[in-house]
Amino acid sequence: TALTMASLQPNMAAAAAEKGAPSQALVPTGAAAPAAPGAAASQHVPSVAGSVIEASDGLGGEKLLIRIQNISSTANLGIRLDLKKIALKCRNTEFNPRRFAAVIMRLREPRATALIFSTGKMVVTGVKSSHNANLAAKKFAYIIERVGFKPNEFVDFKVQNIVGTADLGFPIRLEGLVYAHSAFASYEPELFPGLIYRLVSPRVVFLIFVSGKVVITGAKKEKDLSSALTKLYPVLVEFKKMQVAAPPGPPALTTTVAGSDGNAMEAV
Repeated sequence: TALTMASLQPNMAAAAAEKGAPSQALVPTGAAAPAAPGAAASQHVPSVAGSVIEASDGLGGEKLLIRIQNISSTANLGIRLDLKKIALKCRNTEFNPRRFAAVIMRLREPRATALIFSTGKMVVTGVKSSHNANLAAKKFAYIIERVGFKPNEFVDFKVQNIVGTADLGFPIRLEGLVYAHSAFASYEPELFPGLIYRLVSPRVVFLIFVSGKVVITGAKKEKDLSSALTKLYPVLVEFKKMQVAAPPGPPALTTTVAGSDGNAMEAV
């Protein structure tokens, strides 16, 4: 059996080389595979950092944490694309021209989704850091290039929107906030339970809820989220909802009376 396996190893290695796969027979058991040259210096790897950023509260107190939920970005490949050909040759794609005139392509690492149009325009969404958004756009462009479409050297990549959430840790009086800042805030509880606050600089929009949860959207850079929350936090503290204590006084007196059916009833 050992002689048979030894004679089969060269054939297995040759077959793997013809298919373009690395030869497993040439790597001893328990030994680490040799690293590709320059792999350690390469920075084109997904970054898990950046999904949570810190912001100052503007009062010299504790740091506030903002969790990035989604980053939407766009890119222009500069060429016309055959969407049917891309959908047939690529994995993890969806294309239904009757419902939507774009190919939906998904990546696993970094986790991202792209909408690819026939004009060469592309929308990348689902990532949680600017680094991963740029990396995902480059990977999508590389996949399209492998199909047979040569994109331009310069991909016009732009971050269009960053959405983040934060928890302030205290309830907020939304009625008082919209009354004092009516030029920037709008609040219609019959239509939407959150207060909409439009900050001028940086140009972002806050969705503020009674519970103290905040959604920040419209930012172009990650630092815009932290600077916007730092600017608005002192205003929100001003309208913090205080707990109302029960008024002091003797406890209510109760008397027991008999009902018509003979059962005892308590009356205040």
